[in-house]
Amino acid sequence: MSMIKYIILFSVAFISVVTSIRAQTPIDSSQIKKEYLSLDEALKNPESVYRLNLSNQKINVSDSIWSKFVNLQYLSLKNDHLEQLPPTIGNLKNLKVLDLSGNNFKALPSTFVNLTSLQELFLNNEKNFKIEKSIPLLSKLPNLRSLHLENDRLKKLPKNFSTLNQVETLYLNNNNFNKVPKRIFGLKNLKYLDFQGNKLRQPTEDMKTHNTGFIIVF
Repeated sequence: MSMIKYIILFSVAFISVVTSIRAQTPIDSSQIKKEYLSLDEALKNPESVYRLNLSNQKINVSDSIWSKFVNLQYLSLKNDHLEQLPPTIGNLKNLKVLDLSGNNFKALPSTFVNLTSLQELFLNNEKNFKIEKSIPLLSKLPNLRSLHLENDRLKKLPKNFSTLNQVETLYLNNNNFNKVPKRIFGLKNLKYLDFQGNKLRQPTEDMKTHNTGFIIVF
């Protein structure tokens, strides 16, 4: 075997061993729990960021940064006055919790379907959000279990709302419903509905004793 072939084979073996060791190295639990409150600070070492809270900062979110946060699990962009969401937010493949409350966008980007690890989504206080346009995207998120649509001035739900069959907990409190929408009962896996703070005309006692198959909190 020539010296060059030997060096190449040795290099490949060495890289393989190093990769294996890195894969087996346990993640520091303190790093997972650490919450970054500054985008500049988080960008210094984005691969080590698991929680990023950028709430109430009126930031200019660049479309190019999200691919850097490969391990991000929690992200809050609450009250940041965003007119639209960057399409590359779909690169956050490990994201589990996303808070987009209190912004100005009307719809979610088509790349939202790539957030396959997302378990909980907050879309509270969204005065301009057109939920019917984003339901087809949300229905394709296999792990979405908890959906918050609180204080969104909702009076009714779109026809396609019942396609959110993966949702188990739903928060519709503080909206403008005068009765529990029938489309709620089409959610096959729903276990809990928060319906507090709505303008119900029908007696709530009847609904409390009705066998809905899930818990309703009025």
